[in-house]
Formats: sequence, structure tokens, C-alpha cells
Amino acid sequence: MKAAPRRRWLSAALLSLATLLPTAAWGEARRVGVWLTNSPSPLYYEPGRIDRAVAELAGAGFNTLYPNVWSRGSTFHRSRWAPMEPALVQSGAQHDPICRMTAEAHRRGLRVIPWFEYGLMEPAEAAVVRQNPEWMLQKRDGRSAVVMHGKEMVWLNPAHPGVRERFLGLIGEIVQRCKVDGIQLDDHFAWPVELGYDPYTRGLYRRDTGFEPPDNHADRSWMTWRRKQLSSLLRELRSTLKRNGQGSPYVSLSPGPFRFAYNQWLQDWELWALGGLIDELVVQNYAYSLKGFERDLQQPALVKASGWGIPVEIGILSGFGGRTTPMPALSEKVRLAAQRGHGVIYFYWEGLWGQYAGAEGGATRRQGLGRLHRSLFSEPLSAR
Repeated sequence: MKAAPRRRWLSAALLSLATLLPTAAWGEARRVGVWLTNSPSPLYYEPGRIDRAVAELAGAGFNTLYPNVWSRGSTFHRSRWAPMEPALVQSGAQHDPICRMTAEAHRRGLRVIPWFEYGLMEPAEAAVVRQNPEWMLQKRDGRSAVVMHGKEMVWLNPAHPGVRERFLGLIGEIVQRCKVDGIQLDDHFAWPVELGYDPYTRGLYRRDTGFEPPDNHADRSWMTWRRKQLSSLLRELRSTLKRNGQGSPYVSLSPGPFRFAYNQWLQDWELWALGGLIDELVVQNYAYSLKGFERDLQQPALVKASGWGIPVEIGILSGFGGRTTPMPALSEKVRLAAQRGHGVIYFYWEGLWGQYAGAEGGATRRQGLGRLHRSLFSEPLSAR
């Protein structure tokens, strides 16, 4: 694709995002949400499954859905920026899972915030990696691969203009297509602290500072410089949207605890929140024990976040794989979060009352969660 047509298409997509998304935070209601994914779940591949899931979630008191739209280097729709998820192609599906879910959710009064799970991360074998080696961040030894969950991944350079264009394009096209209520980035919208020794970044750092990057990847000034590049991409997303239309995007961020997020991923979510770069903060708290969960709710940055004027939710593990949180413990975690003024977002759909519901069974968990949500989060969301 030639540069000029690509820029014109991107401007149109971002204009659509700016006009579709709300201009302010949604009232005072706390979120009761869930992350929905294709892995491991059959949800996305049949329209009937999507419709039933939305109906059940609405009936159980959920008000916000976070469907995964960008994962493992592929999308869940036909994209000009990345390949479609292979299983969706093989299924022969004629529907767009995210658009279908959004339409059904809006019909029932729920909001939809697509979750760009992989952010700036790509599988090491992805086509974009082979075709654009200059986009990859590198370690001091010249390697790009980082092992994540037993698999080799690479990170695209948030300071590179080609990476930025692609990142904005991935966001713009799904919003243009599906009329969603916002977008969510998570802990993969990051710059891993050991990376940044690739030729492009070295050259940019020399231009800005007159020096070579220090050998110590944890050097504070070096960390600050790289953090600013990541922040700049987030700022560019917002400023481009504002420049191309009225209003501003609703951007949700789902990071880990602050110290870990900054020291390992260069995500300064405190600065991003205070600087108006994010509109919602969903802090992941997957501590298995109640004691550990409550301790993590008392982290200084999280306690301070309650006074920042944006919704602050807690990500809670409902169930994944062989790990299911029993209803008594799950209910107590939700109560602990609610007592501190937080909403809750569950990871993930199949762990609520699906295939990872555990010994309690789906019906018991769905009924129990419905009662819990009505008792703690009864106030309605403000009108769209």
C-alpha cells in the first residue's frame, strides 16, 4: 500500500473512532466486566454462542464486555494490517465476532471495549517480524526473542514510525467497523526493560542525548527515556483522534501492579492516568489466596488511584485452565474490591460458568454471581 492512501485511510478510521466513542467517563457506576477470548473457547466461531453469552452476562448483572480482538499476531476480522486468526478462517465463519458481540451487547444495554491483548508483542515467527526486521527491539547481545509462557515472542519498537502506523491502524479499523465504546490495552502494551539496543533505538537515543545507551538496562535515565517513547505512542493515539474529530477516545488500560509494571515493562500508569492518557484503569490482581489478594489491594499506587477521577477496577481470576476460583473465595474477593470502591473484571469468560466452572457447576456459579452483583453493583450505568 502506498504511503498517501494509507494515511488517508488511517485518518478516516481514526475520525470514526473519535466520533463514536464517548467524550467523558461513563457516570459513576462501577464496571462489572469480563474478558472474552477465543483461547481456549469456542465462543467466537458461532453467532448463536455469542448471542447466548451476551444474554447470560446481561442477566447476571454484567455491564461491560472486553472481547479479545488482537492476539498471537492475528485479528478476529479481515484486516489490512495483520492476518485473520487461522481457526476463524478454517471455521468458514461469515460473521465478524466483535461486531456481532457489540451489536448484541448494545441491544441489551452493555458496553463493549475490545481488548488488544498482544499490544506491541508478536510471535517470533510472525510474518511482520520476517518482513520488517528493523521494527524489532533487541537485547544487548542482538537477540530479539523474549520467552513468554514457554514461547518466543518479540516486541515491536513503539518509537518506530512504521510500528506506530500499524498500531493505530489495527485500532482504527475495528472501531470503524463495529461502533465499540472504547479500546483496551494491557500489560503487553509495553517496552520490556532489557530491550532497546537495536540499531534504530540506539540511533534515536544518540540523536536525543549525544550518548550511547548505557550497558545497564536498569539505568534510571535510560529507563525514563524509553518510557517516554512508549508514552509518546499513547499520546499520539489520543492526539490523532482529537485532531481528526470531536471528542476523545475512551482508553482502558489493564496493567499489573505498579512497581512491576514500571520496572519490568516501563508502563508508568500513574503518570498516564494523571496526564489524561487513559480513562480507565483495570489493575490485574490474580493472587490465589484471599490474604494475598487483600494485600495487593493495598498497594500505594492503587490506593492513590482511587483519587484520580477515573474508574479503577480490579482484574480477578475466575478460572483458566485447571485453575478455578471457588465461589466462596471469588465472592469474597469481589466484596473486598467493592468495599474499596472498585469495580471488577473477571478473567475470563469460560471460568465464570463455562468449561472451567469447576466442581460447582455452571448453573450454581451463574446464579451466585448474579446475586452478588445485584447486592454490590446495583446502580445502572449512565445513558449512552
